[in-house]
Amino acid sequence: MKKLRVLVVGSGGREHALVKAILKSRLLEELVCAPGNGGIAKECKVVPIKAEDISAIADYAKKGNFDLVISGPEVPLSMGLADILRAEGIAVYGPNKDGAMLEASKAFSKNFMKKYGVPTAQGRNFTDFEEARKYIEESPFEVVIKASGLAAGKGVIIPKDRAEAVEAAREMLCGGSFGESGREIVVEEKMDGEEASIMLMVCGKDYVMLPPSQDHKRVGDGDTGPNTGGMGAYAPAAVATEAVLEDVRNNIIKPTLEGLAAEGIDYRGTLYVGIMITKDGAKVVEFNVRFGDPECQVLMPLVESDVLEVLNDVALGKLDSTKVKISKKYAAIVVVCAGGYPGSYKKGDEISLPDDSQIAPGSWIIHAGTVLKEGKILTSGGRVLGVVGTSDTLEGALENAYGLCKKTSFDGAFYRKDIAHRELERIARSK
Repeated sequence: MKKLRVLVVGSGGREHALVKAILKSRLLEELVCAPGNGGIAKECKVVPIKAEDISAIADYAKKGNFDLVISGPEVPLSMGLADILRAEGIAVYGPNKDGAMLEASKAFSKNFMKKYGVPTAQGRNFTDFEEARKYIEESPFEVVIKASGLAAGKGVIIPKDRAEAVEAAREMLCGGSFGESGREIVVEEKMDGEEASIMLMVCGKDYVMLPPSQDHKRVGDGDTGPNTGGMGAYAPAAVATEAVLEDVRNNIIKPTLEGLAAEGIDYRGTLYVGIMITKDGAKVVEFNVRFGDPECQVLMPLVESDVLEVLNDVALGKLDSTKVKISKKYAAIVVVCAGGYPGSYKKGDEISLPDDSQIAPGSWIIHAGTVLKEGKILTSGGRVLGVVGTSDTLEGALENAYGLCKKTSFDGAFYRKDIAHRELERIARSK
């Protein structure tokens, strides 16, 4: 088989996990990341092109004769990166702009789910504040308010009462609190249950379902404090039982993929299905069109097949899902953050990391908010590192991850000490 020249687009922990997985491939000829980060720069070539500069990305991919481009984040996809590259004959892992609308517009996504009978919360889309206010005040259920457009994972408000819900709608529609992303909002029923993340590698109507995962959004132990981009995750998440997954396959994935085909959307890439496991079955909380971060970091170590081969097969439209092998192990990630995150935080602190001999097989140190300067790794973001452990048990994976956390340090570093606490509590109750 032909060796591949591969370009990964993005600069976070998700992209570093993809880079690490791809570097193990027998099919790899050359790997470049744009723009990358400090950890990625130590493992492959990086070029200083921002992920959102899709014309520059496309030019670089064309001039470099790349065989495959993999988009980590959603923004380039929503801007049409895959459309431009495919028009140039370059294979892309990631949907075209029409498919990316599932994440780029919550209003589009809501209408799509209604049209194709995909179970989700009751709700409506609004551009007019007075109509939204009336709907909020008269709804027979508690509501959540969502900015329709991309908001870096921060566009969902869970109000404590109707007055707070009305104010959130006012701030989005009248006050511009989320800019253009909040010019249209979705007001929907607040669902009760436990969340899980289902990542699919989709190629038309064929797909690979990766192990279900669960992340932790709140900054503090016990799920306290403000929301973040994600403080940790683990997989597989047992709350997504085989019965739940069968429900997801039949009642969410099947109508979704059939709906995409009916809309003329040739979807090739990740479809992230965020679900709420309710008393009435699994319902969609949101769709994303890329791997989750930090979920990707626990899923990549669990793919036993050649990850690059799978990504390339999806991009070329020739995925054979029966050939993809998934490990039976567990993986967990603990995200190490800069002091003050998710508020204001300092940058430029030097990071002390263990050498390779101190990192157990199956454990990874993933860089997210780091930069390489004069041979030193410095902090450059709020979520700085992701420390991944794997094992035959969840407890073992967590032990490996937390043990490695103790070998990393920088000024002000902190992390949650209770990743997978719901699962650990379930395990304890079952004994």
